[in-house]
Amino acid sequence: MQTTSIKTASGMYINYFFLGMVNIILASNMSSLTKQWNTDPTGISYVIAAIGFGKLLTYGISGVLSDKIGRKPLVVASAGIMAVFLVGIPLSPSYELAFVFALLAGVANSAMDAGTYPALTELFPSASGSANVLVKAFMSVGAALLPLLITFLADHSMFYGFAFYLPAAVYLLNIIYLSTLSFPKKYKKPTNSGQQESPVFLSEPVFQKEGTALIIIGFTSTALFTVSQIWLPSYAQKAAGLAESASVQLLSYYSIGSLASVLLLAVLLNRWVKPVFITLLYPIITLCTLAVMLTVHIPVVLDITAFFLGFSTAGVFQITITLMTELFWKRKGTVTGIVATASSLASILLPIATGLIAKAGGIAHIFIFDFGIAVIGTAAAAFLYYRYKKLTGAQA
Repeated sequence: MQTTSIKTASGMYINYFFLGMVNIILASNMSSLTKQWNTDPTGISYVIAAIGFGKLLTYGISGVLSDKIGRKPLVVASAGIMAVFLVGIPLSPSYELAFVFALLAGVANSAMDAGTYPALTELFPSASGSANVLVKAFMSVGAALLPLLITFLADHSMFYGFAFYLPAAVYLLNIIYLSTLSFPKKYKKPTNSGQQESPVFLSEPVFQKEGTALIIIGFTSTALFTVSQIWLPSYAQKAAGLAESASVQLLSYYSIGSLASVLLLAVLLNRWVKPVFITLLYPIITLCTLAVMLTVHIPVVLDITAFFLGFSTAGVFQITITLMTELFWKRKGTVTGIVATASSLASILLPIATGLIAKAGGIAHIFIFDFGIAVIGTAAAAFLYYRYKKLTGAQA
């Protein structure tokens, strides 16, 4: 049974390895795409936003379908739809058609999330937090390798579209692999998320309380890393006078912190730490890091804060879904869709809101705003931690 579970999980992790590439593939090929579609970088940013809209529009229905028809059909379908996007973008003769393909990528992403997170929770009920956090690890590695592939193609004067076709080919092969695998049955009641056998809840979780707190955390966790990824280099240039090349290096430190975090969580959540504790600890670390970043503008300090921002914002979304599916286990797909919808809203609204703040008050005000988001996330996590302890006794 354990071997079967690992095989099934590996197929889903392959999906997310290449999703890490998909998340940055349009921005990474911006110069080629602007020429192909006769547009500008702003136009490409709208196509990227279309992926977010595709997710937002379909997360709800994907979650319901996951509970109705099972996890496997959504996971397999998501790989197929993502392959269509990857083949379609380099072949798109027009901007409008590319926009449609981007919407399809969003649909694929929502189906992938709604099928995968509940399936991993059901495959590894005693280590669901670790299993879900590993999704982020695979995405991080995929995102780190794509620039190397693009550089290789450029150095050998090869068509940029091969960076799209290679992941598409693997997605198509993964469809065949996933189709041969068995997925867990739905509605298996879990033990407490955690990481060891423990009693079920002392009282029934209340969606208006625990569910609302988790939705807020889903929104704020995505908002925090979205702001950092977009504005960290610009802040370093304005606040510390770093050159553009040096400021971009902060994103490397951010990525290293992110990967270190998810690998550490994969170990700790398996035995020693409850997911609910991480949802409280990480926003507190983010708060402290932002406070230092806003007050100390020395380059080496910014390098360190970039690392800890990456560290403390990584894996929180996956842990949030783990807790949501544990508390409301009868509707794993549906509640996954709800949290993912909140996350998708953050990925759409935060770039718009922070762009307006930058025009009105400057880059520093963006991270003051980000600090406020961290406060809200911490408050929601503190409430969740309190409620979780009441539901489980001293288990938290």
